[in-house]
Amino acid sequence: MSDFFIPKTNTAKLSVGLIWLFHFSGLMGILFIDRQLFLETTPVNLFITIILLFVNLPEMDKSVLLAAGVAFVVGMGVELLGVNFGLIFGQYVYGDNLGVKVGGVPLLIGANWVMLTFITGSVGAAFFKKSTVFAAAFGALLMVLLDLVIEPVAPKFDYWEFADKTAPVSNYIGWFLVAFPIQWIYQKYVKRKDTAFSFHLVLIQFLFFGIFSIIQLAS
Repeated sequence: MSDFFIPKTNTAKLSVGLIWLFHFSGLMGILFIDRQLFLETTPVNLFITIILLFVNLPEMDKSVLLAAGVAFVVGMGVELLGVNFGLIFGQYVYGDNLGVKVGGVPLLIGANWVMLTFITGSVGAAFFKKSTVFAAAFGALLMVLLDLVIEPVAPKFDYWEFADKTAPVSNYIGWFLVAFPIQWIYQKYVKRKDTAFSFHLVLIQFLFFGIFSIIQLAS
């Protein structure tokens, strides 16, 4: 397991290089060039990243489509409940920097649930190869921790904003309770998982949003 994060194929090496380049460019652009311009490219960046994720999957079969479909449908479903009825996560609204919305929820948020499930699930599987439950729990925990890192900057980036300005504790509890069964399905049915690309993307997400969260909290 010690080298699971090292890209081994040319496709993986190129993909990992691209996501580091995209996020580093975004970091520099938001900090020093044109904040709003670079934030408006978020849907493009996310779309390309998701494409690269699927390009790097060892195989594309019915199990992968099942896991992706469940993550998308459940993710969009709970987001619609949250935005329109204040259920599960609390009362919040989405901004304009995440693209086209359906029922107040950007379609890319559903795709983001798929991406997060796959990349955190792959990391969880690398650490807990013999336990579907522990791998799913670890993946769900990573998703919660990533949301925790993003929350301080989400309103500033016009991603989303809670009615009380700060995400309630129920948001993080809700994230885990929703993420765990999705992760379990991913662990159970997707037998061959990507590792290197997923590990780097998880690390990049934590670093990218972590830097902005530190800046936000320090200001």
